Amino acid sequence: MSFQKTLNRDLPVGIEGDFASTNPYHTVLAGEGALKAGADGVVIGAFAWADPSTGLVSNKQVQNGILGFVRRDNTALITQYLAESSLLIPAGFGITLYDGGDFWARFEGGATVGQKVFASTKDGSVVAADTAPSDTVDTGFVVASNAEASSLAKITK
Repeated sequence: MSFQKTLNRDLPVGIEGDFASTNPYHTVLAGEGALKAGADGVVIGAFAWADPSTGLVSNKQVQNGILGFVRRDNTALITQYLAESSLLIPAGFGITLYDGGDFWARFEGGATVGQKVFASTKDGSVVAADTAPSDTVDTGFVVASNAEASSLAKITK
């Protein structure tokens, strides 16, 4: 662990992938140990697709894949030399995908309450918009709090 470099005036609201409430949530139906991170690993706080025939999960869209949100459940490992944190679940680690609930997500382009939440088919990143941007799919989630660019907002379904 490195030396402390910052001091927050307020507690942070959360980290991408955290639950945003204690409301009910719903996981993608899969057997015990059925879903595992694919060869590239899986990024937390983004959307991912599970291949129903192999059980491997990827942040890139998989043909006939099952879409779900990757929650932060402390399965990421810090594997990069001198890195202080990581949101990457390494290949082969078990994964639970969520298709319903309230979560914190980071929006690079910002977000406004009521916008639809889309997942990038290239890397699973979270995008808020009124209509589908190119190379995205509708997740069924909706933005539940406002966020400036590169900030966190709540999503719900």
